[in-house]
Amino acid sequence: MKPTAAAYQASPGGALDLDRDFYRTIGESTDRREAVDSFVIPLRSGRAWEVPAGHLCRIVTIEGAQVGDLNLWNRHDPRERMWAARTRQLQAAHVSTFDRLWSTLPFMRPLATITGDSLADYGFDDEGGRVHDLLGTRCDPYVNRMLSGEDFDYHCHSNLTRAVLPYGLTEFDVHDVLNVFQCTGLNDEDRYFMKTCPAKQGDYFEFFAETDLLCALSTCPGGDLSVPMWGPDARDPIDVCHPLGIEVYRPDEELLAGWQPSGRAEYANVHGLRAPQWGEG
Repeated sequence: MKPTAAAYQASPGGALDLDRDFYRTIGESTDRREAVDSFVIPLRSGRAWEVPAGHLCRIVTIEGAQVGDLNLWNRHDPRERMWAARTRQLQAAHVSTFDRLWSTLPFMRPLATITGDSLADYGFDDEGGRVHDLLGTRCDPYVNRMLSGEDFDYHCHSNLTRAVLPYGLTEFDVHDVLNVFQCTGLNDEDRYFMKTCPAKQGDYFEFFAETDLLCALSTCPGGDLSVPMWGPDARDPIDVCHPLGIEVYRPDEELLAGWQPSGRAEYANVHGLRAPQWGEG
């Protein structure tokens, strides 16, 4: 059977046809980059940090399998943030090397491009699971209370909320996430499922900042998701939780020759609206 064509396509050389040679070189030239920041996000915690335009950021499973919930904003205007739904449409529901993470309207531009993924060869497993998920979103205390009747303050939504407070943001700024290292899919009932994270110690996910970014990551309280968080078999999965490492790099300037930060969407009209003229009506 012929595969159904993707709805969102562009002509060669268009907005979706990126220069793979450029991003491949940026990602593979690890000997031509300078470390400018590194830190560890403890288990069941969150942290926010900045990645300047033209820099690389790598998320690493430093001790073992662990899911991380990632948010991205324009560092200078948090109204512009990663748009998970449009990224699913323009790229894929599970992203990997050369996919881009797009921002909300009216900005509509790539915030980051994925340059490295040690799980890129995972593909589809026997149950249809894939990694680096945009299908679902962050766990949160509101759903947890609804499903379990209990309060818990260390879901990803809460971890991200605490992480961005020093930057003047609140839980209203926390948005749908990229679930890094998370393996998910849709079952035969078209319902969302989560599987045990396939990452091993030392696996990584890396992206290139197309503009100045504010990033925030939560180390999911479900850890590697091998233990159900809700339902009759649920228990506290603290024993399968691990920290995640963050590394920020400045690539050699020669590698950036010809590159420019991404610009806002070219559409700058007023949606067909116009101001009434004096004397009309």
